[in-house]
Amino acid sequence: MSISLVRRPRRLRRSPIWRQMLKEIALTPSDFIYPLFVVPGSGVKKPIASLVGQYHLSPDLAAETAAEVFALGVPSVILFGLPAVKDPAGASGADPEGPVQQAVRAIKKVVPEMVVATDVCLCEYTDHGHCGLLLNDQVDNDATLPHLARQALSHARAGADLVAPSDMMDGRVAAIRDLLDQEGFSHLPIMSYSVKYASAFYGPFREAAGCAPRFGDRQSYQMDPARRREARLELELDLAEGADIVMVKPAGPYLDIIREIRDRCHLPLAAYQVSGEYAMLMAAVAAGLLDERGAGLESLLAIKRAGADLIITYLAPRAARWLGDQ
Repeated sequence: MSISLVRRPRRLRRSPIWRQMLKEIALTPSDFIYPLFVVPGSGVKKPIASLVGQYHLSPDLAAETAAEVFALGVPSVILFGLPAVKDPAGASGADPEGPVQQAVRAIKKVVPEMVVATDVCLCEYTDHGHCGLLLNDQVDNDATLPHLARQALSHARAGADLVAPSDMMDGRVAAIRDLLDQEGFSHLPIMSYSVKYASAFYGPFREAAGCAPRFGDRQSYQMDPARRREARLELELDLAEGADIVMVKPAGPYLDIIREIRDRCHLPLAAYQVSGEYAMLMAAVAAGLLDERGAGLESLLAIKRAGADLIITYLAPRAARWLGDQ
């Protein structure tokens, strides 16, 4: 009698039951946060050319969309605003009647249980498209902080459940935390874009949000893709300033960074599957090169496997339906 000592991993892959029993990671709709682009007006639903299946929505239709995705099991949306008026200081971002503030109120009226997050940044509201105030064509970090804090406060007063600063100014988490606490919102969490790279994958978003810089780029305040260790520093600073949730952006091209942050941090970790990732997938699907469901779910599973607890993704409604069909 011969005895084989060869290991055979395939023994535990032979049937669907074995494969289901031995899963280490499972996606659920509750992992997802769905981005919405909100514009002034009512009854507005305009397709975004660079993001197939995504729309510019007025606050009333943003609320309808939020209710639809909530019914699919997606518990949260994050709102990005396109104001009617822009200026050098991005003042309209703190307007209590701005599209984001109106959308927060509308969503909370229709689906009060939904977690409504809001993007906090000046780039959508400044006429120059940069994420902060300018001084001699350079972003003035410290002068920007009070404006970010006031924008976050306006979102809190509108009823937001979560504010998410994406600007990458040094010290912005502490500035926002201080003002929120002073104004009676100590209960409101901050989800910081802690590790945000100056990525080429943001192109479609900048068209969708109308926030491409009119000159220069954002490399002086967003992170260099060639720097890995700096991610640890950015994480440590946001933890010290009081962030409640940290984020890595982009997600797919930075799975190693997601793992790095996960191994160093016990806070909830979000990752943003950004517009360029989504656009590439949809272009490949349209060309017949990829299966949308298979590739979409695999891309999300990879992000969760790397260590993300929450995934901001334009695939959220479709992924929720796919998971419901399994």
